Amino acid sequence: MSVLQELKKITTIVADTGDFEAINIYKPTDATTNPSLILSASSMERYQPLVQKAVEYAKGKKGSVSEQVAEAMDYLCVLFGTEILKVVPGRVSTEIDARLSFDTKKSVEKALKLIALYKSLGVDKERILIKLASTWEGIKAAEILENEHGVHCNLTLLFSFAQAVACAEAGVTLISPFVGRILDWYVANT
Repeated sequence: MSVLQELKKITTIVADTGDFEAINIYKPTDATTNPSLILSASSMERYQPLVQKAVEYAKGKKGSVSEQVAEAMDYLCVLFGTEILKVVPGRVSTEIDARLSFDTKKSVEKALKLIALYKSLGVDKERILIKLASTWEGIKAAEILENEHGVHCNLTLLFSFAQAVACAEAGVTLISPFVGRILDWYVANT
């Protein structure tokens, strides 16, 4: 039995990639994505049909070119999330555009839009975690999403105990501390 299989007995394994073929190899319970992971996966030839589908979707939307690009990106993230959910039994985290990290209202609006896109593809919101930055505004957005809309949230870019407490007080479903950064500190200070 591998170390990963042993670890899976006592914890939840979460894949951090947009490559759902790789996810299928390791059989995690949940998965998380972010725009850089989606960019990396979407540059692979095997995922070009998803990219094309997102572009066609966006072309059918009104608005400026930049608005259509945003539509394509949202839809692409949801398409990848939907494919990932065919492989994992749990949830997928889909990240809100980081440029909205300091705007509670727009973060909530974007999250609800992503949930609606998932719903249009037959994915129930219980299988989605909306990933937000752990800024004050992001935590407030998560509180609104969790308490008023029943949308589960995963708060990332979490570096402090104070942020974790604020997330707990907001009723956030999940936090994702940056363990790599903690390890960097540990190595530098021991």
